[in-house]
Amino acid sequence: MQVPDIVIETPRLILRPPDLRDFEPMCAVMADETAARFIGGVQPPELVWRSLAAIIGHWAVRGYGFFSVEDKASGDWAGRAGPWFPHGWPSEEVGWTIAPRFQGRGYATEAAAAAMDWAFGTLGWTSVIHLIHADNLPSAAVARKLGSGNTGRRAELAGFGVTVDVWGQSREDWRARRRA
Repeated sequence: MQVPDIVIETPRLILRPPDLRDFEPMCAVMADETAARFIGGVQPPELVWRSLAAIIGHWAVRGYGFFSVEDKASGDWAGRAGPWFPHGWPSEEVGWTIAPRFQGRGYATEAAAAAMDWAFGTLGWTSVIHLIHADNLPSAAVARKLGSGNTGRRAELAGFGVTVDVWGQSREDWRARRRA
C-alpha cells in the first residue's frame, strides 16, 4: 500500500498528503495548550510522531486522510484538514486543525471546503460529519460556514474518552450550497 500522490490547490493553500517534513510544525501545534485543547491535548514529540505515522498509515490503508495544508505565500505548514474515518468513528468525517499563527484567516474553511469537494466528488461520499467539542466555538463557526449543522447527536471518540457534538450535511446539500 502506498500513499497516493494527490495535490489540491485553492487560491491560498496547497493540500497534499503528509510526510516527515510535517513533524516539526506538528510538534509545535501539539505543544501549544490552546491549539491542542480539542484534539487530544498537549503531546510530547514521541506521541506526535505516532499521530503523524497514524495519519500517513490512514492514507496507505484507506487511500485518503488528513491533508497537510501549506500556505502558498510562505510555503509553511499551516495545519491539516481532510477526510478521516479511523476504526470506531461514527461516520466519515472531514476535520481540520490550523496552526495558531495561521488562524483567523479563513484557512480552516478554505481547506475543509476543498477536502469536502474531494470527498464528495472523488471518494463518492454521500454525507460528511465534523466531530466538534461543545466548547470549540471556532470549529463550530467553521462548520456553519461550510453549511453543516449540529445534528443533535453526540459521539464518544474511540480511544480518546471525550464526547463531542456531531455536525454534518449531505452531498446534495453541499452541492446545492456550492451552486448558489
